[in-house]
Amino acid sequence: MARRGGVKRISGQIYDEMRGAMKTFLQGIVSDCCIYLDHRDGKTVTVTDVIFALKRRGRPIYGFDKDTFNPKKKLR
Repeated sequence: MARRGGVKRISGQIYDEMRGAMKTFLQGIVSDCCIYLDHRDGKTVTVTDVIFALKRRGRPIYGFDKDTFNPKKKLR
């Protein structure tokens, strides 16, 4: 992730830190998705479950839900 952001040199310790932070973040998101899944008695996690889980955590993804989707905008 840092390399994609333009960082040229990275300390060796950052890999374990990033791995731990990403694991914690994803565990929270998956946990929230499972709560939504159980609530609607489903078997498959949908995009809507993930969108709601991210929104609940304060990290919404714009353009996927009805509040932020603009169908008149042209795709490139």
